[in-house]
Amino acid sequence: MLALVVAFLVLSGAGVGWWLYERLDGNIRTDTRTENELRKYEAERPVPVVRDAQNILLIGSDNRGGKGNGKYGRDTGTQRSDTTILLHLQAGGKSATAVSIPRDLMVDIPACTGADGKRGTARFAQFNWAFEFGGPACTIRTVEKLTGIRVDHHMIVDFSGFKKMVNAVGGVEVCLKEPIDDGEAHLELPAGRQVLHGEQALGFVRARYSIGDGSDTERIGRQQEFLGALVKKLQSNGVLLNPTRLYPVLDAATSSLTTDPGLNSLKDLYDLASGMRHIPRDKIRFLTIPRQPYTYNRNRDELVQPDADRLFRQLRLDHPVPVARAVAHASGDDPKGGTSTPYKGTTAAHDMCE
Repeated sequence: MLALVVAFLVLSGAGVGWWLYERLDGNIRTDTRTENELRKYEAERPVPVVRDAQNILLIGSDNRGGKGNGKYGRDTGTQRSDTTILLHLQAGGKSATAVSIPRDLMVDIPACTGADGKRGTARFAQFNWAFEFGGPACTIRTVEKLTGIRVDHHMIVDFSGFKKMVNAVGGVEVCLKEPIDDGEAHLELPAGRQVLHGEQALGFVRARYSIGDGSDTERIGRQQEFLGALVKKLQSNGVLLNPTRLYPVLDAATSSLTTDPGLNSLKDLYDLASGMRHIPRDKIRFLTIPRQPYTYNRNRDELVQPDADRLFRQLRLDHPVPVARAVAHASGDDPKGGTSTPYKGTTAAHDMCE
């Protein structure tokens, strides 16, 4: 979820305030290693189906070794994708669909080369192991194998970057039915309406066992609600049309961002986002891959079929993906390739405090 925050901040604001361009442009870190690794597997990667549609893999790294991240656990020399989201930008800037991939989803991970240069073996394992064992390239190949969708670009951000960006927009409002006291997430909050800033916001999106049923699925739902509220805050005129507020947002976003060479400058980001900055809030959708407890271990997830394959097909063909907060089981394809029943999810138009 961390990377989606960066993506929307930069995509929404990249065309505004070209003053101080050089500093903002120089903030972005480039990941050339992943591009070089993916070239080796070009023959096995999916072929893009629709021109001008874009699929961006957004990776929130749980690396504890970076500056400001040590308090969240001991760094053992490895990292996993704390949250991974496939962001589909529909051709013509008609909609944006953010699909969360549960970290505990059991998937086929291909043989990947690790940071030490050693090639591992293919395995059936939790999805977030792909990032630990083979970094972004392995994660991208795993997503493409799972979905049949070509990943055009990727972005990575860590804990500290997320906090900076929430602070830069002045915090995000949430509403809690019950108080939270979660030592692992470093979070203690009263019930009710309140604005969360960096440290509290990070704790809120990371908290799991102290809220609801303790499942990662519920946590993903809270993350999606938080993202919707953040998008709404970002789209307000008080941020995008106010240079004194916009610059700190873009500075925090770009300095927290690692991308592939195709998105490593403000110009690249602007070219991608120029026609998409005014997507209506109800067309900015958040959902999770249809999942259920894994048959052989209820602490893991498996896909719900044929719902998952139907979703992947809609994204591949650039068809709209309807979502609703409470839905029945999907009931089949319509003549245009959509589904007659929406997937469970939310949009940026929803007010989490209602």
